Amino acid sequence: MTLVQPGAAAGLPADLTQTVVHLTQTAIAASDLTDGVTPTLEHLVRSTAAVGSAFFQVGGGSLAYHVRAATGEMPATPGMQAIAAHGLPADTPLMRALEVAPAPMFFPDTGTSPVTAGFPDLGVASLAAAPVRDGQGRLLGAFLMHTFTPHEWAPWEADLFTLVAGTIASLAGRLTAEEAARAAREEALRALGLALEARDRETHGHTDRVAGLAVRLATHLGWDDARVRALRWGAYLHDIGKIAIPDAVLLKPGPFTPDERTVMETHVQAGVSFATALTFLPAVALAVIHDHHERWDGQGYPTGKRGQEITVEGRLFALCDVYDALTSARPYKRAWTHGEAMDELRAQAGRQFDPALVDAFHEMMAALN
Repeated sequence: MTLVQPGAAAGLPADLTQTVVHLTQTAIAASDLTDGVTPTLEHLVRSTAAVGSAFFQVGGGSLAYHVRAATGEMPATPGMQAIAAHGLPADTPLMRALEVAPAPMFFPDTGTSPVTAGFPDLGVASLAAAPVRDGQGRLLGAFLMHTFTPHEWAPWEADLFTLVAGTIASLAGRLTAEEAARAAREEALRALGLALEARDRETHGHTDRVAGLAVRLATHLGWDDARVRALRWGAYLHDIGKIAIPDAVLLKPGPFTPDERTVMETHVQAGVSFATALTFLPAVALAVIHDHHERWDGQGYPTGKRGQEITVEGRLFALCDVYDALTSARPYKRAWTHGEAMDELRAQAGRQFDPALVDAFHEMMAALN
């Protein structure tokens, strides 16, 4: 086993330096961890004897490290299949060694080192491993590259792996922290939506159902991951303004009087005010909250927008919101069947809903059934 200390790659040729700069720029611009590290893994496989490379990230409770990105050939052994499904245990000797390793480690023959115990059984004959740490030095994961036959890693291969993996490792740590922050925000936003359900007894389960519908429709339309995530956040908070509606109105079992309806409609602006205070919410999420009661024919609220004046996020979510309301049982009505609800959506195309989105919704639902 060989340790390559920081600085061992000094004096590298200009083309390698340019490669590192390019991979770093790609990682910085990436919207998520997988997109950030995959180009580095691909470059390692193209440029060294490695037949495969992967990035492992620690899971919840630090019980295992799971594959977040991989490229090239992976062993087709039962042990590797188990790792793909359940992760690499945190008490694996290699991961224990990486917790304290000051630099990447290189193993020409995994059968000769106690640190790589278990890897020969996986079908991995030689291995290189670089730790990924957070700002406090805690191990978040590792870059690995491997061969299926013993291989003495050449100095230039060690230099490349040390420089590339070491540079991207710091960015991977940042992307991991950002993912954790997004996950915490998402759970908090969902909790807010569920808290409203606990108060509004008619809509139990509505938040998760309508968020799921909206995400499926947006995915069907080809929206990118960041936009879909923002849509989901808006779905969690779409009715959050109802926390400002008095119980006498919100929980009224019968129809509203004109004054009560006016009060109920204020929940949109209250929701926008609440959501705007959450400064991390993207514009897509705010659009869902503001526009989900607008109508294609201009007869909606709060501003009476018409047609494409309504944000597409608001139009899309309104469709999903009404479908779930129709197919859910309420104290004052039975749950409509899927067919009945679809007939109503088609009847409202060009009136309440964007006709093109009604068609897309129908296509999506048909594909699911």
